[in-house]
Amino acid sequence: MAKKAASGGGIRIVPLGDKVVLKRQSASETTAGGIVLPDAAQDKPQKGEVVAVGDGHVRHDGTRVPLTVKEGDRVIFSSYAGDEIKIGDEEYLLMRESDILATY
Repeated sequence: MAKKAASGGGIRIVPLGDKVVLKRQSASETTAGGIVLPDAAQDKPQKGEVVAVGDGHVRHDGTRVPLTVKEGDRVIFSSYAGDEIKIGDEEYLLMRESDILATY
C-alpha cells in the first residue's frame, strides 16, 4: 500500500502499482501582455504536483522496484497522459509513472 494518500472530503486515493496521483497546476488566466483569457481559450497545463504514489513496478521475478517520484515533487507530463478523476470538489490526474517526463 502507498505510504501517503490523496484525500478530499474524507475520501482517500491510494494508487496501486506504478500509478501516481497528481494535482494539475492551475491554468494561466492572462497572457504575458496582460490580455485576460476566457475559460475556453485556456490550455490545460502539463505541469502538476505529486499527491500520492503507488508501491512500484513488479518485475517478472516478483521483486518490486520503487517509483522514482515521491509526494510533493513538481512534474511535467505528457499532454494526453492519465485519467482525470474528481473526488469531492478536487480534480486529480491518475497516471503511470512512465507518463511523467521530468521533475523540476
